[in-house]
Amino acid sequence: MNFKNVTIAGSGVLGSQIAFQSAFFGFNVSVYDINDGAIEAAKTRMESLKATYGEYFNDTEKAEKAFASLTYYTDLTQAVKDADIIVEAVPERIEIKQSFYENLGKVAPEKTIFASNSSTLLPSQFAQFTGRPEKFLALHFANSIWQNNTAEVMVHPGTEEQYVEQVADFARAINMIPFVLKKEQPGYILNTLLVPFLSAAMELWVKDIADPQTIDKNWMISTGAPRGPFAIYDVVGMETPYNLNLMRAEKDPAAKIVAEKIKREMIDQGKMGISTGEGFYKYPNPAYMDPDFLKSN
Repeated sequence: MNFKNVTIAGSGVLGSQIAFQSAFFGFNVSVYDINDGAIEAAKTRMESLKATYGEYFNDTEKAEKAFASLTYYTDLTQAVKDADIIVEAVPERIEIKQSFYENLGKVAPEKTIFASNSSTLLPSQFAQFTGRPEKFLALHFANSIWQNNTAEVMVHPGTEEQYVEQVADFARAINMIPFVLKKEQPGYILNTLLVPFLSAAMELWVKDIADPQTIDKNWMISTGAPRGPFAIYDVVGMETPYNLNLMRAEKDPAAKIVAEKIKREMIDQGKMGISTGEGFYKYPNPAYMDPDFLKSN
């Protein structure tokens, strides 16, 4: 694996983390997004990540260097012109990803490996649109990747083994632990376990069975977990669960109700999660971190 140049397409919560992680561990990183507004938002996220990485790794100098090395583009051709690998982290919408790969396949160098960070969609759904199915696979990261450093590598039937090995080596090079799946699975390992859990919590909220803090408190006391499901939603951000439920809404009317509630009560109110300072909790001092949170009801 001789990767030097990495392009991250999509600079949202996780895309920004993947970009900073790659830069922090010595790669030349280009960040691509669709317009100047998205790029400005990405730079704000990177500022926050610079502080996080400096504190977590006890190396502010290295974090400063990583931050300064990042380059930003709204022109896809320029963003990928030297890329050894591109990690796609655009919204979880089939039509958006399909269009992106159709455009990417036309402008990326022949050497470039394409890796999707999709949470639930499969590589085989997009391989035909890439123009290089043998160099295409999925590379999924968990949130807070500097700490939760798993990288799930998932192939489709046409992925060539040499590229699987190269991507796994890249994951190791940016301090991740790669997990190579034997076959395609919506949600990989992590989200196959996590999504039903989060969806069940969302259903309790949507049906007005209990409010988010009560649900989280019950889970935390019952299991000893450090966070409940709605605290996890704040880490993930509201865009991903909204898009996933919107996609499911075509076949499941209940998912449409969930998507509408997320949009109405969270997104439209600017409550996108930790990234905006408020989601189901207010940050930087969310209620669930209060020592008394679990002592009363």
